[in-house]
Amino acid sequence: MGPLRILEGNTEKSKRYDSRKGDHEMMEELEKMGQAAREASLVLGRLGTEMKDRGLRLAAEALLGGKEEILKANEEDVQAAQEKGMAPALVDRLMLNEDRIQGMADGLLQVAGLEDPIGEVISMKQRPNGLLIGQKRVPLGVVGMIYEARPNVTADAFGLCFKTGNAVILKGGSDALKSNTAIVKCIRDGLEKGGIPETAVQLIESTDRESARQFMCLGYLDVLIPRGGAGLIKAVVENSTVPVIETGTGNCHVFVDESADFTMALDIIENAKTQRIGVCNACESLLVHSRIAEAFLPKLKNMLDRHQVEVRADEKARQIVPRFAAAAEEDWGREYLDYIVSLKIVDSVQEAIGHINKYNTGHSETIVTSDYGNAQKFLDQVDAAAVYVNASTRFTDGFEFGFGAEIGISTQKLHARGPMGLLALTSTKYVIYGNGQVRK
Repeated sequence: MGPLRILEGNTEKSKRYDSRKGDHEMMEELEKMGQAAREASLVLGRLGTEMKDRGLRLAAEALLGGKEEILKANEEDVQAAQEKGMAPALVDRLMLNEDRIQGMADGLLQVAGLEDPIGEVISMKQRPNGLLIGQKRVPLGVVGMIYEARPNVTADAFGLCFKTGNAVILKGGSDALKSNTAIVKCIRDGLEKGGIPETAVQLIESTDRESARQFMCLGYLDVLIPRGGAGLIKAVVENSTVPVIETGTGNCHVFVDESADFTMALDIIENAKTQRIGVCNACESLLVHSRIAEAFLPKLKNMLDRHQVEVRADEKARQIVPRFAAAAEEDWGREYLDYIVSLKIVDSVQEAIGHINKYNTGHSETIVTSDYGNAQKFLDQVDAAAVYVNASTRFTDGFEFGFGAEIGISTQKLHARGPMGLLALTSTKYVIYGNGQVRK
């Protein structure tokens, strides 16, 4: 799927939509959704933990109960995507099966089992005048989410927003519209059963480009979170008039240091590169220390050949394995989302760190090493949201980090960084207790 598909609106539904409604009518519809979300957020902000957890359990039950309906809708989306020639990695992101629906339900249940951050008093200090001044964790309010063709994001976003007392308005990609519509219907059925406002979660069904642009300017939103390719994220950041939490693409590196255990390194690279190629935490770039390159690269090639992974390497690596393709400058910064990986030989951990900090996207980086000093240097100096020693980058995930799910992986440095779970969807307010103080 092209990175701006969500803004392009080139489906037949979009064309029909354009013939029915003008921009003004679309804005009115979005305003109604925003107002309903604001009203719902006021209710959700007052819900106790027990009620929110019950709503999550009912939503999970409704997802499983509506499994056949969701799978049928997803099958239509997948078939249409394949007919349009969508890349296999992106089809994999779009596709649902019974296990993935069970995973969505399990994610909601895990969120229900997490500690509720809302209402937590972070600090409380007494001033010399007797005032007690503290900070209390509160919901953001209304969260907007723009994302591409990953239907599981629909359930994850709802679950995390709901647990933190936020209403959410979703705009998914046109390729997943039928899947998202079925998922949201099931969730709303579950909420209705629990006596909770259905407008806690709403889906914008228009795939029109202008509806996306108007959504980015909807004054009811307290924050907007884009999740998808670099083009989508850039478009949201540049066009939004509401605050944006920027999620990022993943040019993730694995550096095999001179002291690395070869078996461990090969296992980590195999997992990071080939377990699932169409995800942002997959490995896209390899760095290998020059002192072990001659012994390690043939083993690396044999492993990657089994998965039909193309290696685009620098000249030093190609002198050892001539069958590697030649890398171009643009390969060092690429997020392939494909069975392709770049490879560079480096002479030191410091050179590896410099290369990573120049070309990475601030997502996830790992070093495979037995040298404690090099491991600490890598952890201290690599600039990324998640930095690993002797583990796959594929663990950068809200579920794996124990957050139950994630609403995205932030590569910015303000408010939230890395997998965004419950805390990233909260703000704070000051609470002050006095006994009649007045300022002099």
